[in-house]
Amino acid sequence: MEGRKVIIDQVLELELAMFLAVPTGHKYCCQEDPDRFRIHRRAQFSGWSAETLKSYCADLLWARGSGRNLVAIKYARMDSLVPCENFSPIINAIVDLAVADQRQFIADYPRLMRRGRPLGKAEDAQGLTSFETYLRCELETFSEKTLQLLHEDILALRKIGSSLSEATYRSLARQLGFKSLESLEERLREG
Repeated sequence: MEGRKVIIDQVLELELAMFLAVPTGHKYCCQEDPDRFRIHRRAQFSGWSAETLKSYCADLLWARGSGRNLVAIKYARMDSLVPCENFSPIINAIVDLAVADQRQFIADYPRLMRRGRPLGKAEDAQGLTSFETYLRCELETFSEKTLQLLHEDILALRKIGSSLSEATYRSLARQLGFKSLESLEERLREG
């Protein structure tokens, strides 16, 4: 488990450096609050296997060594400023599974998700990016190996009745001091 933490910490520092270097006309709130960035991204990786994390870390190291900012590319893709460079069919498979899982998660935890991103790309609007578009643009920056491994992780989670959405928000709830995802949802119901 300690090995996963070390890999995640390395990934977070590589991503944060890229995120802080994204050329924008304005600062995103996470650019002004690196701890918030780390909390949310750490939660994002909670459902990933060590092998997937290592592969993604290698993607980030390769990009840094090549002078490519994967986070800037993701945001530029979200705004349709650059063309797609990765047409792997695994991207569609992952997006389809993740959107279905997110839809179920929204139904199961409506209070928690009421301020979340809209689900589908049909809901994209100026300054508002859907879960589907955000995920697709992020996946486009991954290597084929990382995509294959992440797809395997999603299928493994589904076999045990879970999902990346559930793993992400369970981790986030714990980081925020809640005993469980259910206790966070209950707290939101009360307040």
